[in-house]
Amino acid sequence: MKKIFNSLLFIIILSSSAIGQDCNEIVKVCESYLNGKEGSSRFISDGQVYTAFLDREKAEFRTTFYGGSTYRVVASAGNDDDFVIFTIKDLKGNIIFTNKNHKNSPYWDFVIPSTIPVIIVTELDLDKKVTGCAVMLIGFKQ
Repeated sequence: MKKIFNSLLFIIILSSSAIGQDCNEIVKVCESYLNGKEGSSRFISDGQVYTAFLDREKAEFRTTFYGGSTYRVVASAGNDDDFVIFTIKDLKGNIIFTNKNHKNSPYWDFVIPSTIPVIIVTELDLDKKVTGCAVMLIGFKQ
């Protein structure tokens, strides 16, 4: 019995470290978009790493965009840039933006005219990936 327990514990630890490693690599992909990948502008991270392990469900993150700022929202779930759909909504549920209408672009820039609290919903594009770590970063221009 102790041998079975130790084996299960080893498998759980191995699995969680593999998932953690995967998420860490995806964070680096997202950071490259904030740091000016492909000739784009450099953005400063808000200091948060929004991470969710998704399996056919959605994750919600709440934040506030401050007026007069330019933001970049970045989302990824692996090497291909179009695995994640992110949708930005106001608190009433009105869609402000979704990258689904832009071929699941991995990032999008926003100029915010006035301060607004938002909900950002992330989900995997189930036609491309059904389970995995999704990472989102939010950056702003200095």
